[in-house]
Amino acid sequence: MTRVAMISGANRGIGLAVARALRADGFALSLGVRRPETVAALFPEDGPAVVALPYEAAERGAGDAWVAATLARFGRIDVLVANAGIAPFVGLEDGADDDLDTMFEINVKAPFRLIRAALPALKACGTGRVVTVASLSGKRVLGLNAGYQMSKFAVVGLTHAVRRLGFEHGIRATALCPGYVATDLTAGVTEIPAAAMTAPEDLARLVATVVALPNTASVAELLVNCRYETTL
Repeated sequence: MTRVAMISGANRGIGLAVARALRADGFALSLGVRRPETVAALFPEDGPAVVALPYEAAERGAGDAWVAATLARFGRIDVLVANAGIAPFVGLEDGADDDLDTMFEINVKAPFRLIRAALPALKACGTGRVVTVASLSGKRVLGLNAGYQMSKFAVVGLTHAVRRLGFEHGIRATALCPGYVATDLTAGVTEIPAAAMTAPEDLARLVATVVALPNTASVAELLVNCRYETTL
């Protein structure tokens, strides 16, 4: 029996690293991306075990459509990694309502809808796993990007809600909360050099470990930092 993992935003950064790690562990992959045609070159030798499907996080029906297409292709869903997100600056003093709405639409409402759509399949397999890519910004406030911080606190809350709802059905949910990660999302937002940040591949190893744990070992939150902080 081949386990199936759905991963959003899997054509770069953390999502791509997680996809490669889970594929190496034998998972079939359903990758939700804005441009599916860009994915084939990233998995040239995996053939039918990897499928890229259109997923536009801001579109309300996108999660349902992606889940339905995944079930039509593979017949099951064992792991869902909600990775897609954005991090524009939306400050408290001058942040625009439209920008805040977009932030919550993509960072909060999209994973809510996606997890909701996948819940029946995750319950059915008995060992369903949900990993949300949150942030240390969802655990403490250091900078002034209030919109982003609010959205990531919400993602952590969503993850705990999934854990409570699905626990008796074998679903285990983990909020992955990294600090600075060496991706294009962090380029130019800090003076920390990329070489001093957490590598996406190291986060991927952690995700692969978490989803492989038995139901008797539940990791609700996984905090990962590249530097010392007195607030954590």
